[in-house]
Amino acid sequence: MNTAKEYTIRPACFEDARAMARLIDIAGEGIPNLLWSNMAEPGQSALDVGQARVSRDVGGFSYRNALVAEAEGLVVGMMLGYIVEQPDEEINQDPANLPDLAWPFVALEQQSAGTYYIDALAVLPGWRRCGVGSRLLVAAEQRARGLGVTNMSIQHLAHNKDAVKLCSRIGYQFSAQSPVLSQTYQPYYSGDVELLFKPL
Repeated sequence: MNTAKEYTIRPACFEDARAMARLIDIAGEGIPNLLWSNMAEPGQSALDVGQARVSRDVGGFSYRNALVAEAEGLVVGMMLGYIVEQPDEEINQDPANLPDLAWPFVALEQQSAGTYYIDALAVLPGWRRCGVGSRLLVAAEQRARGLGVTNMSIQHLAHNKDAVKLCSRIGYQFSAQSPVLSQTYQPYYSGDVELLFKPL
């Protein structure tokens, strides 16, 4: 691991929303961009949609629930996490309200009730293997303890070997999985999404 590069971990702010949207898309390996594209209004890009969603002051998917790694004014990594409340019965009873591609991820998140859930974790390519992801996860655990939470949860795509190694090294253990629903458009995923837990 190369730890020579200098960076700081800090709470995200409103101005970080666009950089966060880019990193969230990296974390989701293109799936967020696809979902945001389907939500875009005329003249609005997928990234615009992602930025608008992250810019919100309320809800789990907000910059207020994120930490970023910053180096020389550039956001090089981020963690978006929050406490998952009780399962949403409306979602469980009518999954048709969700895009097919989102359903496996939402279904697993529903199993994370009561935990501090890492919704997205990503680091820019040039900053990987510098300890950024590990430090963001440790900082997330500190946040969770401060909120009185005793369990962490995170998801990753099973084929992402770097994510698998990182989560295993930090102490996360496999809990459940769900297949990514096949689709006829890019990105063409055919593997599983895995849910992992870690007690604090």
